[in-house]
Amino acid sequence: MKVQFKYGIKTYSGTADDMTYGSYRDGDVCIGRKYKSPRITTQNTTMGAKLKNLANVYGDISSDYKNDLKAYAIKHEKLVTRDKLAPNAFAIFVKMMFLFSKLDEGHIDLSTLTYSDLQTLGGDISSISDAVDNGYLPNVVGADLLIATM
Repeated sequence: MKVQFKYGIKTYSGTADDMTYGSYRDGDVCIGRKYKSPRITTQNTTMGAKLKNLANVYGDISSDYKNDLKAYAIKHEKLVTRDKLAPNAFAIFVKMMFLFSKLDEGHIDLSTLTYSDLQTLGGDISSISDAVDNGYLPNVVGADLLIATM
């Protein structure tokens, strides 16, 4: 549900009073939901390992590549309808990596992938422009200018 706070507070991210809040659209929208502790399953554990590893890999990539991802996320937001939340740079990176793993199945395990593996195997996604050209990301205006490498 969309949340509005009192006392000039525009948005909040985090959990408080059995509610989880998220700030979206550069702080223009706050969405809240009742906090529910997730049930631990094999799928949760597998997905958690992959996402934790991808967060580590994301931390190792160059700041120029991250800046290009952020610029791409802003351009990509125009493709998303106003009733949907646009993905941020990290979410776009994760989606691209899952597609990269799926298309090269058997060779890339996202739970053990390293930054050096990406430098060796990731020629198709070495820049945002390359990722768009090779079909890993949707095309947006100006994507060809995002050429910083990982």
